[in-house]
Amino acid sequence: MSPVETTFELPLFRRGKVRDTYDLGDTLLMVASDRISAFDVVLPTPIPGKGAVLSKLSCYWFKRTRHLVPNHFVSSDVSQFPRSIQPIDVGLGERAMIVRKATRIDVECVVRGYLAGSAWADYASSGSVAGHRLPSQLRKGSRLPSPIFTPAVKHDDGHDMAIAVGELSRLVGATLAGRLEEASRQLYRFAASHALTRGIIVADTKFEFGLIGDELTLIDEAVTPDSSRFWEAARWRPGIEQPSFDKQYVRDWLEQSGWDKHHPAPSLPPDVVSGTSQRYREAYERLKGESMSKGEQNGRI
Repeated sequence: MSPVETTFELPLFRRGKVRDTYDLGDTLLMVASDRISAFDVVLPTPIPGKGAVLSKLSCYWFKRTRHLVPNHFVSSDVSQFPRSIQPIDVGLGERAMIVRKATRIDVECVVRGYLAGSAWADYASSGSVAGHRLPSQLRKGSRLPSPIFTPAVKHDDGHDMAIAVGELSRLVGATLAGRLEEASRQLYRFAASHALTRGIIVADTKFEFGLIGDELTLIDEAVTPDSSRFWEAARWRPGIEQPSFDKQYVRDWLEQSGWDKHHPAPSLPPDVVSGTSQRYREAYERLKGESMSKGEQNGRI
């Protein structure tokens, strides 16, 4: 699968760090690229096949969780894509989907079942995470007594900043804050339970939501290696670096590179690119329980 960017003669609705979204009128065409970001900066080196993993895995979760929370997914059937971009090339068929339009809620809804990343740093310094007071003597990678909801917003420097649930209520109102938390918890519980049967721990994950009318709707992506920490369940031990199937591999290399986490980011070496691609593919294949075969290249999942 090629990491080459795809552009169309369609109105561009939004260009994100990873996804390019095109306006189809009543719906949107959302295309997951092979771009990768870390520390809120897009890296100059793409990861071959990454866009296909994100799109296919998101579609998989959208279909499996629609009984819990409505989502924006309409179709990944390339025959339903706009005539103006037909015939569809194989790469696009793997990386794109049609979704409903929603009014985005500008909050990242994070659920954490284990102590990792910025949550570990906060706990190590204060004993709490986003207003949640946690038991003493937890270690990096410890399983939490119960999952915690730690919403985040963009800080002035462009980085995400965790906020307490009370602050979320002040931002969006108590009713909507409650709906966001409950939906996020439901989705996390479902995904984490399923992943564990496939030998993967979902240590944490983030969701984005929008409103279609008054209906709270899951948008963007769902439980992918970009939006989650996936750990090898059989090798999980508190207090060690966890073997993972996500972009922690890239983050670790960047941390060791001496980069200051501001634009521009350094190029990734070939071994990090291939290692990341392999980890993303393995996450997909284990969670879905089958290989990313050529038979799936028509975009139907």
